[in-house]
Amino acid sequence: MSELLLPPEHRYAKIVKDKLNEDGSELSVLNLGPTHPATHGIFQNILLMDGERILEAEPTIGYIHRAFEKIAENRPFYQITPLTDRMNYCSSPINNMGWWMTLEKLLNIEVPKRAQYLRVIVMELARITDHLICNSILGVDTGAYTGFLYVFQFREKVYEIYEEICGARLTTNMGRIGGFERDWSPEAFRKLDVFLKEFPVAWQEFENLFERNRIFLDRTVDVGAISAEQAMAYGFTGPNLRAAGVDYDVRVAHPYSSYEDFDFIVPVGKSGDTYDRFCVRNAEVRESLSIIRQALDKMPAGNEYHAEVPDYYLPPKEDVYTSMESLIYHFKIVMGEVPVPVAEIYHAVEGGNGELGFYLVTDGSRTPYRLHFRRPCFIYYQAYPEMIKGSLLSDAIVILSSLNVIAGELDA
Repeated sequence: MSELLLPPEHRYAKIVKDKLNEDGSELSVLNLGPTHPATHGIFQNILLMDGERILEAEPTIGYIHRAFEKIAENRPFYQITPLTDRMNYCSSPINNMGWWMTLEKLLNIEVPKRAQYLRVIVMELARITDHLICNSILGVDTGAYTGFLYVFQFREKVYEIYEEICGARLTTNMGRIGGFERDWSPEAFRKLDVFLKEFPVAWQEFENLFERNRIFLDRTVDVGAISAEQAMAYGFTGPNLRAAGVDYDVRVAHPYSSYEDFDFIVPVGKSGDTYDRFCVRNAEVRESLSIIRQALDKMPAGNEYHAEVPDYYLPPKEDVYTSMESLIYHFKIVMGEVPVPVAEIYHAVEGGNGELGFYLVTDGSRTPYRLHFRRPCFIYYQAYPEMIKGSLLSDAIVILSSLNVIAGELDA
């Protein structure tokens, strides 16, 4: 059998044996993952080690493969949202909104301004929780548990807002074609106001705890650096690309959901190392708070929370029980009797980890002919072996943490 066809642990075992025979150096093969908590998910890395230094690395994915793209080909369009929830589950509302916008692009549906602003608010809340998790866990991986425990309570407050909007917390299945399933309650806005008042103070304290901390600086500065050219070659987007000095943000380059109405800065780093990735995400949290405040200040009057598209928007259940017209629309939507255009489209949003794209091919039936998810974490993970080569094992954990690779986005 060719050596290239052997599993990495077998190939590396042979290298270890050969090296020992040649110069007596003590090489070893380390299996990092797929279930070790330091890997932050269900994936594996086979490392060839010289002491604590990594000589070679080979990643393995597939441990959480759920065939989402194939399942989507057998699901009506409105039943695909729960699949998007379970990709980057740290910011699932962004996945939900991206999918609905893809369908609205396909069907040429104009969403009311108020619904667009509500979407912006919930997407920026999701971005905040995503970055909060990433940066606080990075602190844990460098030995500082306090920051994580302190800010994690605010993730809970955001989840309480999600509950008021849709009744769910982690996997939200939020929104519908044309907007939201229901209007936001006064309690949702009240909880949002409380969050906007309390969280910025805590986040500033979190930043103060880490950004000038000597131990944290020693563990993150010049660790896992990637140049702008390398990042572009691998297809990086989002905060990991911006940390390398490239100011690409889908919200600015290709505005959607009225993002062009808001003023915000795109934070950019220089060195592309672990510390820059941490600082870029910190700054993005502050920008997200600013966008949410602007959306609240500019919120159009009225109570429009969805577009008038009865062919695609399920009528209220109480109307289905009492109105023949609503019953007919409900039946036609559920049974897939409303035709969709035959088309091939791509739509992307700025996810918590970068450009989250939906490539959709339709044949006019009630289900996609083909649906491909562009998952940013799948792209980052391809660069991980190169980024950790020559590093210490402890550095490999910190680098992986700063990339914020979410296992749900690796396998689709």
